[in-house]
Amino acid sequence: MLTTLRRDGDAAPRSPAPGLDRLPELIELTRAAGLSVEVELTGNAPTLPAAVQLATYRIIQESLTNVVRHAGPARVTVRVTYEEADMLVEIDDDGTAPVNGDATIETGSGITGMRERATALGGELSAGFRRGGGFRVAARLPVRSA
Repeated sequence: MLTTLRRDGDAAPRSPAPGLDRLPELIELTRAAGLSVEVELTGNAPTLPAAVQLATYRIIQESLTNVVRHAGPARVTVRVTYEEADMLVEIDDDGTAPVNGDATIETGSGITGMRERATALGGELSAGFRRGGGFRVAARLPVRSA
């Protein structure tokens, strides 16, 4: 599999995969791109496996990237709630809905990739337009890898 992902001459990664410890940095980069971002952390964070940390980071990263690309000027709230067996991650924005009023979701590789990350760990992800405007990505991830 690595030969498929890596071309000849490519160097192996030398830094650890990002986790929730890098969330403040990601939020600041998003703010620098012009979005108003609030973060809400609830519950006691357990020690999370690296795969869960990476999936959570990438889901939040992709969601924020999508807001920058598609929502116009928007406010975003990132919520991470730790429960006994699961971690809930919600990214809500108040951006504009499609001009034609069409509420269908163009499922590019971003949402599909987020959903695949969540299900690979035994979790789930939903994404769609919110009533009254904006968009929500919501994931439930087990606090232990599947």
